[in-house]
Amino acid sequence: MFSRKHVASLLGAVLTAGAVAAAGPPAAAASDRWFAAWATSVHAPIPGNQFDGPNWSLEGFTDQSVRQVVRVSAGGSEVRIRLSNAYGSGPLRLTGATVAQAGTGAGLKPGTVRPLRFGGDGSTVIPAGRSAVSDPVRLRVSALDSLTITLYFKGPSGPATFHQDGLTTTYRAAGDHRRDEGSAAFGGETSHSRYFITGVDVTGAGGPAGTVVAFGDSITDGHGSTAGADNRYPDQLAERLVRSHRRLSVVNAGIGGNKLLADSPCYGERAVTRFSRDALSQPGVRTVVVLEGVNDIGAGGYPDYFGCGASPEVTGPDLIAAHRQLIRSAHRAGVRVVGATITPMKNFTGYYSADKERVRDQLNDWIRTSGEYDAVVDLDRMLSDPQDPDALAARYDFGDGLHLNDAGADRIADAIFRALCC
Repeated sequence: MFSRKHVASLLGAVLTAGAVAAAGPPAAAASDRWFAAWATSVHAPIPGNQFDGPNWSLEGFTDQSVRQVVRVSAGGSEVRIRLSNAYGSGPLRLTGATVAQAGTGAGLKPGTVRPLRFGGDGSTVIPAGRSAVSDPVRLRVSALDSLTITLYFKGPSGPATFHQDGLTTTYRAAGDHRRDEGSAAFGGETSHSRYFITGVDVTGAGGPAGTVVAFGDSITDGHGSTAGADNRYPDQLAERLVRSHRRLSVVNAGIGGNKLLADSPCYGERAVTRFSRDALSQPGVRTVVVLEGVNDIGAGGYPDYFGCGASPEVTGPDLIAAHRQLIRSAHRAGVRVVGATITPMKNFTGYYSADKERVRDQLNDWIRTSGEYDAVVDLDRMLSDPQDPDALAARYDFGDGLHLNDAGADRIADAIFRALCC
């Protein structure tokens, strides 16, 4: 059994190579007619853990079908799928894939299965460090519909570029079952991670006019919200936008454990590196919401950050400079950027000290008062305990003093909705 320390050592070179590839846009440049309707941010393969459960990223897939369900935040008459081999150890050979309207569990809605093609071919090879976009598929979808993507690998895929904390069920079956409308073949093995898929884009009549990217760490990723319920704050923001008939899609670019200033083989590349790929390269991006920094502060100075390498100690000026870098990058791309203050962390084991709290306060004061963000959402003040402002209010606490329950995610979604729309 691999330990996280062992994998961190093995994958250091892979992470470095992935960082180079991630600096540029996806394999197919975003077109004005396409808008991201669902997305996830990927990182290097790692073992499972007690928080997120087992995953299949290190072993990959051989003569297996992987079925993944996603909920899109906007509709259209055509869709396309984005895939990544950013952290692969070699070429990713995809034998074939389909997309369909989701049924129950691993089942598909009858009559909706569509084959995916890549440059007209039913199969594709994605070099290590690269990504791919499928050809457009005619499939009518509505906002908040669920789609099912089935990937089949006849030969070994190698280690899987993936997103660990998917908070949803992914299914695996032996053999080629990409066209199966039923779920019988997928009854045995499940995971709660995402594999290779990074985005679903839509176009056509009734589609969105712009995309909002939620960029951040585990608070954005949704750790603490109810698994399988689409209750992360970006999900709830999307629901508000749909109810208000505003033509904006929302995608989630959060990675649990992610930091502004330090790479991690377990928790992804530093935010200042991945911002271009994961936020600014999303098709149709109009606004990015930034919530990053709590892990830099709380884990700062640790010689081993949850088994994933050293975490450098940071200062307020260090973090402010990183936020300024994100703002400048967004503005150069013509994208509006909303800053969120760092949420309370006092009762999260190992993250709090008087010195670290001073760093959090310094960064939050700058976000609130500098005027450098186009808009500010003060999550710190709205989520804190009135009797202890350094602590998360109990009604929003998942139970560990840092992560938010569904009510906390709903509170963030409401605040960001108002910043975007009112």
